[in-house]
Amino acid sequence: MSGEPITEAWLKKKIWPRFTRTRKEHRKIYLANHSLGRPPDRMAQDVQHALDVWYHDMGGAWTEWLAARDRWRALTARLVGAKRPDCIIPKTSAGQGLRAVLNALEGEKKSKLHVVASDGEFDSIDFILRVYREQGRIDLRVLPWRDISAGNADLVVVSSVQFRSGEWFHNLPKLMRAAKAAGALVMIDAYHHAGVMPLDLAALGVDFAIGGSYKYLRGGPGACWLYVRPGLIETMRTPDTGWFAKDKPFAYERPDPPQFAAGGDAWLESTPPVLAPVQALAGLELTLELGVEQLRDYSIEQKQLLADFLSIRGVSCEGAGDEHGAFLTVTHEDTTRLVAGLARHNIVVDARGDKLRLCPDILNTESELAQVAEELAALLA
Repeated sequence: MSGEPITEAWLKKKIWPRFTRTRKEHRKIYLANHSLGRPPDRMAQDVQHALDVWYHDMGGAWTEWLAARDRWRALTARLVGAKRPDCIIPKTSAGQGLRAVLNALEGEKKSKLHVVASDGEFDSIDFILRVYREQGRIDLRVLPWRDISAGNADLVVVSSVQFRSGEWFHNLPKLMRAAKAAGALVMIDAYHHAGVMPLDLAALGVDFAIGGSYKYLRGGPGACWLYVRPGLIETMRTPDTGWFAKDKPFAYERPDPPQFAAGGDAWLESTPPVLAPVQALAGLELTLELGVEQLRDYSIEQKQLLADFLSIRGVSCEGAGDEHGAFLTVTHEDTTRLVAGLARHNIVVDARGDKLRLCPDILNTESELAQVAEELAALLA
């Protein structure tokens, strides 16, 4: 970008032409951008090209597929402040990344693994932890999200931005200091942080992080990642492995004991899905092109604008300002009714529990936000 501030007029001129397909085929007011991001036109072109290479080159397509994966790793590392691209380990889900870490730590411990997690973790992460507890593989303690502490944990799991409310966990540096003093490792779930707010994993000193492209990065499902910090990535091994984690995998040798690839490649698994990184590149590159800082400034403007429209109509909300991620919430006892009611007016939102979530993005207009506020106020009345 030239450095000029993002405005609605500028976006319509410079960015909207990259989204002709989604704007033509989905004419509803879409405020579920915190859930499934709207893809740029180039995403389909990239995927089609990856398929064309398969048709044309057959086995030779692996050269281009792996190059796309490596570019995705490098750009993701840049986005989240990882010191090296190989610290980003491709995964098909954030939960897969969590399991890789749990299984690695479990193999290193002679006693049961002690895990502390918050009560604000996304269902998949929470479910995996509870299953490990039920199987007797970990000792799990669940604490309030705002008050989570390291205690006597081996691993602390906490979201840097809450998936229900969008609240930002600004006590993370303090938690990191306490965890380090207690000898605990920390994993953050950055799914609602990466691409929304500036993130520097190296500066924070976190040991592990999980995230993905499904939401704000417009990359769809399957393009997720596990971050392992330098130092740990070379010394820790996970049993979640496969032949792509071997040193010289295409030599088809079988040294005993197994010889791992260098750095983060030792954390790879078996034959990977090849289209997920391809489909995620266009949205990731757009985010980096626009700049997370500028996108954040524009997001705060949009949230405040929607909050003002709601306030004028007597609807209270939370999430405006820089203490939250990219969406607003309206608390209501029957959010299912509100979601359905807005859908009848071609407005797409969602809810988690008693929180109705409203997330404007660069394809939403001021007039759309005013219409959403009007329809929601009518439903509440």
